[in-house]
Order: sequence, then structure tokens, then C-alpha cells
Amino acid sequence: MLKSIEAYLLYLQGERAASPHTLKNYAIDLQQFRTFLRASGFPQSEPVVNGVERSNALRWAIEPAEIDSLAIRAFVADLHRRGIARSSVARKLATLRSFFRYLCREGVLQANPAKLVPTPKLPKRLPAYLSVDEVDRLLASPSEEGPAGARDLAILELFYASGIRLSELTGLDVRDMDIRESLVRVKGKGNKERIVPVGSKAITALGRYLGRRSDLIQGVKREIPAPVALFLNRQGGRLSQRGAARIVLKYLNRSGLGPKITPHGLRHSYATHLLQAGADLRAIQELLGHSRLSTTQRYTHLNLDHLMEVYDKAHPRA
Repeated sequence: MLKSIEAYLLYLQGERAASPHTLKNYAIDLQQFRTFLRASGFPQSEPVVNGVERSNALRWAIEPAEIDSLAIRAFVADLHRRGIARSSVARKLATLRSFFRYLCREGVLQANPAKLVPTPKLPKRLPAYLSVDEVDRLLASPSEEGPAGARDLAILELFYASGIRLSELTGLDVRDMDIRESLVRVKGKGNKERIVPVGSKAITALGRYLGRRSDLIQGVKREIPAPVALFLNRQGGRLSQRGAARIVLKYLNRSGLGPKITPHGLRHSYATHLLQAGADLRAIQELLGHSRLSTTQRYTHLNLDHLMEVYDKAHPRA
């Protein structure tokens, strides 16, 4: 099973262009499943083969074909007993479904045993978002002079103006920005590309940052050519997702909005404000890069709350 997991992770990385964060989570989930199976009494291989002691990772050799839906149900039940959140249980089960689906596609299995295990019911949580005034307050918070301050403002402006994911933002190269046409080319999940329009204020902030971008790598000894990444760290390399998240969180806290949302909340704010302004749901789906309309439809609940608020304030019989 270990080789199957390694092959699956390589498939996710190579063919599905999964992010390092996604690969890490999938690897953890599958390793946790292997550990559970081992503790549940599945047979182990001999620790010594031809006089050579095998490593701990190879001592246990269970074939994927030996795993049935009962084993997966037992794993899910064990997670519930240990108090794991339902959302985490659902994610781990989704990982197993994807893993076994891959094995079916490769001809290793004939049926997906995880398909028979129901997903735990999750409470419907509406995504947190900022009001327009709160967004204005956030975008007014960067006050540092110099290239780092220009970069931080460009990150905030672009994040809200385009609604792209944090991983998509840090994955941008300079060539992906079309300042003249106010467009950005984004590479999303599954290596799918899309073109997203960017507002004038974000374009202005990006233009100002690009004029100072080279200052971020001055004084840094580099043995390789200057990076093509749009957003750089203080060492002159590509800004990481964690680094970008820290920057956004820094200004959320500075403007008093930190307890309300996470950095990802700017993406929710983008979608909500578009919907409240009358944008078509299909268009928002394309802009966000959602593969399914149902993922975008959760924002309609937020829009209904907004409409009800307007109705209560405006209608004489409300």
C-alpha cells in the first residue's frame, strides 16, 4: 500500500498540480489510515528478509485489495470516538475516496470501497466576509514607506480586486500581469488557467510596487538570475503562502478586523460584494475558478440576508 500511496501523491503533484499544502494533508490522512489499519491487527510482513532487516515503513505490507468498506467505516468510527471534528473526518474520507478512485483508474482495484461509506453531515456555515467600509479600512492600513510597504498594499489590493486564492496570488509571475489591459492570468486548481479583470486601484498599487520591486533584492547576493515571481520576500525569493497570509493578517489585526475573518475572507468578501451588486452567479463562478456552481451558490445565502436587511429598512410593511 505504501507504494500505491507514493504513486498517488506523485500523480496529484504531476497531473493534478496539487499544491504542497494539499499534498501534505493527503499524505497525513493516508498515513493516519495506514497506522489505524496496522493497530487494528492487519497482517504485517516479516521484519527480516534474506537476513536483512526491513525498515519500519516496509515491515507492514497490506495490499489495497485487502481493504473493504468495513475497514474504512471502522476508521471513521475511530475518528469520531477520538473527538475529531466532523469537517476533518469528512476531509479524511474524501482523501480515501480520491485515493481508491485513483487505484480503480489504474486497474489496481475494481471497485472503490470508500464509496460505500457515507460522509458525516456537516453544519452549513456561511463564509465570513467584510463590509465595503471594512474593506476600505483594511486597504487604508498599510502605511510603511519603501518597497515592502508598496508590496503589501499591492497584495491587499490585488487579493480583494481579483478574489484569487492565496496560493494563486503567490504563484503569480510578473508576466502574468497585464497592467495596460487591467488583467491577470491565474493558474488555479488542476493547473487550469483563467483570466481575471483587476480594478484600477489595484492596478495603480501594482504599478507602484513594480517600480520598487527590484529594491527588494538589492543587497541580496544571488547566484541565480532575478526571480520571475511577482511578489518577493525580503531575501529576493518568491513570497510563500505562509508569508503572504502573515502580511494580510498583520493588516487585518492593525485595522481591528483580525478576529472577524481570516485572510481567505477577502476572497469571500469579493464574491459577496459582486453578488450584492447584481453580478451573475455563473460569472462569479468563472472569476473564482470554481469547478462546480454549487460551490459558488453558498454566497446566495449571504445575498438573501442582505436583501432581507434592505427590505426591513425600506418596506413600510416590513
